[in-house]
Amino acid sequence: MSAPAATLSADDDALLAASPRDFVAALQSGLLVIEAFDQDRPRLSISEVAQRAGLTRAAARRHLLTLTALGYARQDGRLFALTPKVLRFGQSYMHSARLPRLLQPQLTRLALTLQEASSAGVLDHDDVIALAAATAGRVVSATLQPGTRVPAWCTANGRVLLAALPNDALTDFLARQVMLPLTPQTITQPERLRLEIERVRVRGYALVDQELEPGLRTLSVPLRNYRGDVLAALNISAHAGRMRSEELLERCLPMLLEVQAHLREHL
Repeated sequence: MSAPAATLSADDDALLAASPRDFVAALQSGLLVIEAFDQDRPRLSISEVAQRAGLTRAAARRHLLTLTALGYARQDGRLFALTPKVLRFGQSYMHSARLPRLLQPQLTRLALTLQEASSAGVLDHDDVIALAAATAGRVVSATLQPGTRVPAWCTANGRVLLAALPNDALTDFLARQVMLPLTPQTITQPERLRLEIERVRVRGYALVDQELEPGLRTLSVPLRNYRGDVLAALNISAHAGRMRSEELLERCLPMLLEVQAHLREHL
C-alpha cells in the first residue's frame, strides 16, 4: 500500500482558503507521522517516517519523540512503532459518527441471514477503509473487519465507490495506480479496469472474483443518501469454494438491494 501523501485534500484546501491563519501545520505533520505506519510497515526508523510523511528528518524525530512521550508510540532502538493508545482516535469516530452506527445492525442481519461475511467501507484517497463488518462465524478474509484498508481498484467496494467519481477524478485515480497482479485473476490493465468500472455504473453493483485474494468472491452495492450521493459501499463476501459467482448474485444481490433501499431513507 502506498505511503500517505503529504498534501492537502480538496476539502483541506477549501478550509485553508477560508481561514489560513487557523490552519495548524504542526498538527497536520503529526497526523502524517501516525499515518506513515501501516500493516506493511509497522516499525519504522526516523528516516523512513520522514520519507513517508514528506517531512525533514529533524521534524520527524521531534514528532516521534513527542508521540512516544504521550504514549502513542514506542521506541525500540532505532525503530518506532505505534501503541494501542492510537486506537482512541478510531474509537472516537466509531462511537460518535452516525454512519457506522446505522450500518452495523444491517450488516449483522445480512451476515446472519446469508451466513456469509458482510462489510461496509468508504473511499480514503486510493484505498477503501472498512467502517463496520459482521461475519456470522464465516471469516473469509482478514480484510473484512473495521479499520482495515484495501486497494480500491481491485475490490468490489472500491469499484462501486470509484464508479461514483466524476470522469476526471476517475482518470486521475487510474493514472496514479501501480496495479500489480495480486492473484492470477487480478485486472491490471487501466483501460480494462475503466471498462469494468463503467459496467459497475450501468449495473449498479460490482462483483469481484478472487482479484484481491485467492478464494475471495465479493459482491458490493453503493449506499446513497436521499439526494442520491454515494456515501459508502456495502458488500457480501464468500469463499469461492463454497459459492459460485452466479449463486452470489442470485442469493445475495436481492438482500443487498433491500438493505440499500432501507438505508437510503436514513442517510
